[in-house]
Amino acid sequence: MKKLIATKLFKTPLWLTSIAASTLGFAQLAFAQEEPKYNLPTPVSPLTKDIYALHVMTSWVALILMVIVTIIVVYSLVKFRKSKGYEPDQNFHKSWFGRWAWALVPLLVLGIDMAIAGRAASTLKALYNHPDADITIKVTGSQWKWTYEYMDDDIRFNSNLNKDLTPEDKQYLRDVDNPLVLPVDTNVRFLHTATDVLHNWWVPAVAYKVDSVPGFINETRTRIEEIGTYRGQCAENCGTGHAFMPIVVKAVSKEDYAVWKTEQQAKSAAAAAEASADKEWSMDELMARGKAVYEKSCVACHQMTGEGIPGVFPALKGSPVAVGDMATHIGTVVNGVSGTAMAAWKNQLNDLELAAVITYERNAWDNDKGDLAQPADIKAVR
Repeated sequence: MKKLIATKLFKTPLWLTSIAASTLGFAQLAFAQEEPKYNLPTPVSPLTKDIYALHVMTSWVALILMVIVTIIVVYSLVKFRKSKGYEPDQNFHKSWFGRWAWALVPLLVLGIDMAIAGRAASTLKALYNHPDADITIKVTGSQWKWTYEYMDDDIRFNSNLNKDLTPEDKQYLRDVDNPLVLPVDTNVRFLHTATDVLHNWWVPAVAYKVDSVPGFINETRTRIEEIGTYRGQCAENCGTGHAFMPIVVKAVSKEDYAVWKTEQQAKSAAAAAEASADKEWSMDELMARGKAVYEKSCVACHQMTGEGIPGVFPALKGSPVAVGDMATHIGTVVNGVSGTAMAAWKNQLNDLELAAVITYERNAWDNDKGDLAQPADIKAVR
C-alpha cells in the first residue's frame, strides 16, 4: 500500500502542483502590484521609490528562481523515479557536467547576487548622500507616543493615538490627535531618539526606518513629492502599548504649510506665555486641565481609573507617591524614575501641564489630598 501511494504521488499530480505553484506565484506578484494593500505602500519620495524598486526586483528574481528550481526538481522526480525502473548513474561525477557543475552553479548564483547587490549598493549610498535640509525635525519616541520638535521654528507637540475612534472606523488604531505636517518638494531631515526604550519611527511611503535609541541620535531624510496623508507605526517592539503608537504624516503644499506653521507658532507662544505666567491657578482650573493631560499622556499606563496594570504599571489611586510628599511627587513626574518605565516628562509637557496633571493625580480617584501644584513649583525643580 505504501509503495502504491508513493508511486501515485510521483505521477500527474506533481506536474499539476508545479504548474499551480508557478501560476499562483506570478498571480500573487502581479496582484500585489495592482492592489497596494497587499504590498508595501506606494512610495512618494525618491529614496522610498528606490527601496520599493529594489523590493520588486528581488521579488521577481526570487519568483523566477523558485519556478526554475521547482520545474527541475519535479522533472527529476518524475523522469528518474525508481518506479519506472531508473537506475542511478554511478559515474555521473565523471561526466563534464558532473565535474563543472560545482563551479558553474555557485558562479551563476554569485552573478545573481551581484546583480541585486549592485542595485542595493546604489540605494544604500543614496541613504547617506543628501542635499542640505530645509526643515529639521526631532522625533522622540516614548511609551507610547511621539514628540515632534521643529528645530528652527519653535514648534513642539506630542502625537498620541486617537482614542475617539471605534473598531468600526476605517482608521481605528491608525489615527492620531496631532499628525506631523510637512510641505511637499522640501528636503526634510529627521533626528530620531527616545526617552525610555527602543522605538522605530517608520512611514514606508515617506522614509526608511532606523531605531530610536535613548541617549543617541539617528538620522533619516525625505523629500515628499505628492500631497496626501501617509501612515506608519512604531516598528520596534517597545512594550505592552506597542500596537497603540501609530504615525500620521500629512503632506501639504508649501503655501498651506506656511499658514499651518504660523498658527502653530502662535499657539506655542501663547501656551508658553500662559505656562510661565505668575498667575496662581485655582483647584478647579488645574483639575480640568490635569484631567485632559492625564487622559492624553498617562492613561495608557495608569488607566482611566488610576489603578494601573497590576504587575506592570503601578496604581496612582492611593499610591505613596500620589498621596505623599508633594516634592517627591513633582520630582517623580518631572524627572522620571531611573530603571523603570516612568519617563521624565520635563521635556514633553510645559510647567502648567505638569502642575495640572500632578494636581489631578493628587485629588482624583478619592485621593482627595486637597493640595495643588503651581507652574512655579515645577519651574523650581527643572
